[in-house]
Amino acid sequence: MKTTKWLLDPAHSELTFKIKHLMISNVSGAFKNFSAKATTEGTDFSKANINLTAEMNSISTNNEQRDAHLRNSDFFEVEKFPQLKFTSTRIEQTDDESFNLYGNLTLKGVTKPVKLTMEFNGIVKDPYGQEKAGFLVSGKINRSDWGIKINVALEAGGLMLGEDVRIQSEVQFVRQEINVPVEV
Repeated sequence: MKTTKWLLDPAHSELTFKIKHLMISNVSGAFKNFSAKATTEGTDFSKANINLTAEMNSISTNNEQRDAHLRNSDFFEVEKFPQLKFTSTRIEQTDDESFNLYGNLTLKGVTKPVKLTMEFNGIVKDPYGQEKAGFLVSGKINRSDWGIKINVALEAGGLMLGEDVRIQSEVQFVRQEINVPVEV
């Protein structure tokens, strides 16, 4: 089997999140600058090695004041911890188009194992002859596990911010190299 390298197509990919606010709605955000790469055997993503890096300073919730607060020491401390990193450790195929994606997420200097869901949307050639693979990756993490514990009790009960952060990423990879021999 031959190794194939894939790089993120940033124009057709996004890394987003949602967190409960005031227990009645969600705040959504995204990382504007992130990269990802995958290595597969041929085009088989069931045993892929996947790495993602996001620039924490690129966080955007469409509110500059909130974004500045997220960048400070109450939340992400981006000057001290400028990147979020994900490295896959294994992939478990659950059906023809679905996978459990296991890996280590490093955020704010803390590395913890996570389990995400990865939906395979197929492989096609674009009009320019580039082979592309598409995925929807989603999951949920508890922000406290990474030391992000700031919160405020509400007068009516409950907390201002939810503990769970829902992650969703639309990923489009572009095939970079074809038929590179696997090193033994």
